[in-house]
Amino acid sequence: MHIFLYGPSGAGKSTAAKILAEALALPLVDVDAVIEQMAGDSIAALIRTRGEPFFRDLETAAVESAVSGPEAVVALGGGALLREENRALVEANGQVVLLEADVSTLTARLARDPTERPLLAGDLEAKLSALLAQRQEHYASFSLRVDASQPPERVAWEVQRLVGRYHLRGMGPGYDVIVQAGGLNRVGRMLQERHLGGPLLLVSDTNVAPHYAGRVLASLQAAGYPARQLVIPAGEAHKTIQTVMSLWRGALEAGLDRNSTILALGGGVVGDLAGFAAATFMRGCNWVVLPTTLLAMADASLGGKTAFDLPQGKNLVGAFHPPRLVLADPDTLATLPERELRAGLAEVVKHGVIADPHLFALCAGGWQAVATRWSEIVRRGMAVKVEVIEADPYEKGLRAALNYGHTIGHAVELVSGFSLLHGEAVAIGMVAEARLAERLAVAGRGVSEAVAGALSALGLPVEIPPNLPRADLIRALRVDKKRAAGAVRFALPVRIGEVKTGVVVENLEEVL
Repeated sequence: MHIFLYGPSGAGKSTAAKILAEALALPLVDVDAVIEQMAGDSIAALIRTRGEPFFRDLETAAVESAVSGPEAVVALGGGALLREENRALVEANGQVVLLEADVSTLTARLARDPTERPLLAGDLEAKLSALLAQRQEHYASFSLRVDASQPPERVAWEVQRLVGRYHLRGMGPGYDVIVQAGGLNRVGRMLQERHLGGPLLLVSDTNVAPHYAGRVLASLQAAGYPARQLVIPAGEAHKTIQTVMSLWRGALEAGLDRNSTILALGGGVVGDLAGFAAATFMRGCNWVVLPTTLLAMADASLGGKTAFDLPQGKNLVGAFHPPRLVLADPDTLATLPERELRAGLAEVVKHGVIADPHLFALCAGGWQAVATRWSEIVRRGMAVKVEVIEADPYEKGLRAALNYGHTIGHAVELVSGFSLLHGEAVAIGMVAEARLAERLAVAGRGVSEAVAGALSALGLPVEIPPNLPRADLIRALRVDKKRAAGAVRFALPVRIGEVKTGVVVENLEEVL
């Protein structure tokens, strides 16, 4: 599925496309450059000597060539989609993002550009204004739009967030993160495109497998992969070494070797267990994450952190092992129970607190505000974590911001005997840690109230249940994996959109 950048002259399509292609590790196709190569002359000369209709015919041929090639970022000319046949072709083969800016911005850029543009010859601003008025309805018909008056690096990032496509670096060779409705039907082809080897082991749980395992297996088998399914019991209580051992045995029985691939189809527990099994089986094999819960899509599937639990605490044994692909299909959220959806929103709110006030405000609007915008929620939630992970892949500093709410949240989850879902416990932890931030003067007054209000609006708990023994909670905090030199390091909010990491609290009795 190609990504097409479109818009008027001066919108910066070629520049943004180059940055975007580099960010996504995709080829770059500039349709204007293809036309000039085909014709052996400049576009200005073609229009001047052969006329605009001849140029448009070449443009159609260049568009056809672009869509028939490998997946790429494609920069289109400002009128390339005026022909309905061109528009139908690109929309059938990818996503079109319109780059838009006001006339003064476009005029200023074009005035600095030495490229000859016959359609804008003469009074540049007047000609451009007339052309934009003529194409106003056409440009307005594209739903994906980015403000092109921003720096091109920001434009490219906004495009990624709009289309739900990222390429994570910093941990091994890098891997694609893709949000695509109906994507589970293309898993086999995506594995082929990334040259991933078989045999394959598809790991899922008793909740997810009945809904989606058959679809994934069909896609894998259609692509020619020998694949076997292994279903584990659902729930955090089964996130143990015993379950990991069953995955190792399953991998051996399926004939996997170091070049084979394990696929994790499910929520965070499935991802953690399958990822750890992949990290350790024959000293490491490939794995792919197919998250089916909101929590896994927005958070747990990203970053290559894998683990299982010990009786004393969550995720105490684990490894960093980056996947080869993360494919989030928002269609799978349709079968997710409402309680699970609400729990997943806790991680989304966390990402809003860390770095996306717009996402936080969307969530603060309550359940009705988010219930019809799952794809946007997933894309924006992922974007925050992607930026943080790329800056700090092995959690040496900035990435610790993602632990906000989890230090107390993990303790609450453990002491509750996992009667609370992970997201519910994190919601409680976020409020408790925001209050701690205010007591320590890390945050100003009102931050904890804002966080509690947003979570409450989504139907999430915000108070530690009174039946959880305080001594047990403190004991759980003492064995938290974020502990160092006898003290626990917290990530605490400063304000909505900023978190401070490495806040040391030695007296844990004062935390709760």
